[in-house]
Amino acid sequence: MLVYKTISILIFVLFVAITTKALKDSVTIKKDTISVQDTLAVKDTLDIKKFIFRTLPNKAFDVGEKLVFDVRYGFITAGTAVMQIPKSEFHNGRKCYRVEFTVKSLPFFSTFYKVEDKYVSLIDSAGIFPWRFEQYIREGGYKRDFKAEFDHANNKAITLEGEYTIEPYVHDIISAFYFNRIMDYSEMRGGTMMHLKNFYKDSTYNLNVRFRGRERISVKAGTFDCVIVEPIVEEGGLFKSEGIIHIWLTDDDKKIPVMVKSKILIGSISAELVEYSGIKGKIQAKVK
Repeated sequence: MLVYKTISILIFVLFVAITTKALKDSVTIKKDTISVQDTLAVKDTLDIKKFIFRTLPNKAFDVGEKLVFDVRYGFITAGTAVMQIPKSEFHNGRKCYRVEFTVKSLPFFSTFYKVEDKYVSLIDSAGIFPWRFEQYIREGGYKRDFKAEFDHANNKAITLEGEYTIEPYVHDIISAFYFNRIMDYSEMRGGTMMHLKNFYKDSTYNLNVRFRGRERISVKAGTFDCVIVEPIVEEGGLFKSEGIIHIWLTDDDKKIPVMVKSKILIGSISAELVEYSGIKGKIQAKVK
């Protein structure tokens, strides 16, 4: 079972944090309950229309981008992960990127432990912050759904369990990753720390990322000059680190994730970029 749990771990590695604890202690949303997004959309439409939100430059990604990864435990390919922006849509009157992340176990592994997880984030296309987060876990016989709506005009996060106070422009795990992609790493030195806030379930947690340096690496999708970052997860909070995690992002204005590696108690887990499409402009960091 350890092989298949690595697939779940890679979900959070790609999004700047890793968790196993979270898979055991959040609420399941039943089909007959009222939708969170409908509740918020009706309640705070006027406040949202009056509020002036931030605008950030984005040369990193756009609608149509699709990234495909092989997920491995040691030398064994256990599953496939896909990060994509299939379309844009309006939410609370704001244009958003619909970002989807899916992880599926390969057919051979699915015969005795099937993994089919999906994450969705509606990210404001102008300000790069989340309006809605959805999580659907399907692992073996285990199922769990979680949804949150973000009301940035009133500093609230709304789930089926209640309303919670949030800091301005707090992230979900997906939007945190995409926000990191628009950051400028060109002048950073080894050891530089970047600080983010992440909301999950009922609390806000620190998500810090340390810049480790630069390296040229080769994967199935090609050879790339990369920056290396290391997520530093808040100790004792919602997320629990499973070991040292390193993420390789293209060293250009795209910051495309190329490889992720993490040492665990037994062996290592990794995700490598195998194909991509719909990239916004030329990948300057691609060598061949």
